[in-house]
Amino acid sequence: MVENMNKLLAGKVAVVTGGVRGIGFAISKAFAEAGADLIVTTTRNTDDSAAAVEQLQAFGGKVKIVAVNVADKQAVVDILQPAIQEFGGLDVLVNNAGITRDGLLLRMSEKAWDDVMSVDLKAAFNTIQTALPFFLKRKGGSIINISSVVGQGGNPGQCNYAAAKAGLIGFSKSLAKEMGPKNIRTNCIAPGYILTEMTEFMPEAMVTDYVGRIALRRPGKPEEVAQVALFLASEMSSYINAQVISCCGGMNK
Repeated sequence: MVENMNKLLAGKVAVVTGGVRGIGFAISKAFAEAGADLIVTTTRNTDDSAAAVEQLQAFGGKVKIVAVNVADKQAVVDILQPAIQEFGGLDVLVNNAGITRDGLLLRMSEKAWDDVMSVDLKAAFNTIQTALPFFLKRKGGSIINISSVVGQGGNPGQCNYAAAKAGLIGFSKSLAKEMGPKNIRTNCIAPGYILTEMTEFMPEAMVTDYVGRIALRRPGKPEEVAQVALFLASEMSSYINAQVISCCGGMNK
């Protein structure tokens, strides 16, 4: 972490969905190091959850990990709302939870389509609608939705994922215009090829192709996406709204 970034979020409360692994955990860690108190969601409590709590608490802030299906609106209300109340309010929401169910559209099942739409798009509706009253009470805040370069340029075999991530961009831009007058900012980050558990089992030929399309000629690291999230969460980005920031190393989409 860059030294002058420390404590950028001191006194702030942040929610990070899917914040136990991969990009989500990198964001949670960056926020914790910057002084935020954290509510982190996961699908279910596991050994990874316990390890994440221990690492995040080492920075001195308050940390709570909640198991919730973010695609279930009532579950989000029942679990996330009390957690936010317990923390005394909310300043930052990161919608990072996401899944893939790849396959060519010709053979894609309806379930594969619906599952991705539910987790990668509808979940943002669920969490944001639940969180907005807390932002309004604070008279401001930052909403960060994790989209993808696939939502900007498409990708064979990912029609469902591309549609969900593109929808998240349109949703974010509309929300930014609705809530901007209330000092609530909404922005997207569009990561490219980032080394995570989701990408580590990609075929070697696909990896070679992706890296060849990146100007920096390397994959990104979760921590590099987290730095963008930290910027958008902090007052350093106080006049940034309704934007999509690509974190892709100059990837040819």
